[in-house]
Amino acid sequence: MPHRRVAVTSPQTRLAHARKRLRGRWRAPALDQADAERAQRLFRVQRRRAMVAVGWLFALVLLLPLVFALWPQLDTVRLLGIPVSWLMVVLIPFPAMVFLAVWQLRRAEKPEDQE
Repeated sequence: MPHRRVAVTSPQTRLAHARKRLRGRWRAPALDQADAERAQRLFRVQRRRAMVAVGWLFALVLLLPLVFALWPQLDTVRLLGIPVSWLMVVLIPFPAMVFLAVWQLRRAEKPEDQE
């Protein structure tokens, strides 16, 4: 006997279908010429700044293994019984990424505040 397929949906989905709300197709809002030019200018500035942040992120991710390759003795040096290389893997990337994210967010918002 073949198995019958059953669609499993969340209660919110069933509720939305039960209400039969039809929404029109989404359309991008039309901007006047001045606003469209401002938006494009902001986008270019923010994209340029984002590329700098992505560059720093790649540098962070790629330079740490390079440090370990250049100085393998970091595995033998211990701090509180833990190899320094392990401490570097734990203590450097994540705080640096948080700092980088906050730095990028502030840099991305600055052009919007200036206009």
